[in-house]
Amino acid sequence: MEQEAWQVLIVEDDQRLAELTRDYLETNGLRVSIEGNGALAAARIIKEKPDLVILDLMLPGEDGLNICRKVRDKYDGPILMLTARTDDTDQILGLDLGADDYVCKPVRPRLLLARIQALLRRSEAPEAAPEKLRRLQFGPLVVDNALREAWLHDNGIELTSAEFDLLWLLVANAGRILSREEIFTALRGIGYDGQDRSIDVRISRIRPKIGDDPEHPRLIKTIRSKGYLFVPEACTL
Repeated sequence: MEQEAWQVLIVEDDQRLAELTRDYLETNGLRVSIEGNGALAAARIIKEKPDLVILDLMLPGEDGLNICRKVRDKYDGPILMLTARTDDTDQILGLDLGADDYVCKPVRPRLLLARIQALLRRSEAPEAAPEKLRRLQFGPLVVDNALREAWLHDNGIELTSAEFDLLWLLVANAGRILSREEIFTALRGIGYDGQDRSIDVRISRIRPKIGDDPEHPRLIKTIRSKGYLFVPEACTL
């Protein structure tokens, strides 16, 4: 029995762009609906619970950042944010509010599809690969890939879906330096372009949540010109 096609909701006020995007995604096996009014988007996302949301930043009625803030604790699917701005401030804000990824406009359809497929594969991964599910513990820090939850001193840690994925990748490779290229390939299914700061932003948000010192990190160390290293020994210090 074939798996039902993924459902994607595009929140975009540019009707022609939204329809062209829909047509391209549907030719690649996705089911797509469109919402052009930001004021209606949050309620629709929460009610319909699509498998993935493509959320434009600039919308009439309500902007994408507010929509992301409203739905994030009620909708656990991936949110891919679109922004026409080259300034990374809004991109960082979007990640802070729980967006899983972002793409700058104008975006090439094949790149958009690759990002969408990577996010959908990630959201499906726990069910698709039960044999890989496991729990890792480093002193007071516990990360459970089956439950997709983490604890520090038995207290639950609040992590977005993207933050959990990155933390799991780091702890599952404890003691090994992961390059940004490896991280991007593992989490997004694409190579690192040398400029994207989303991984750095997430690292900076994860550190204090797991008891690391953001100014002088011991658990997740930045290895200059190489990448990031999770140091398991530091958890017991």
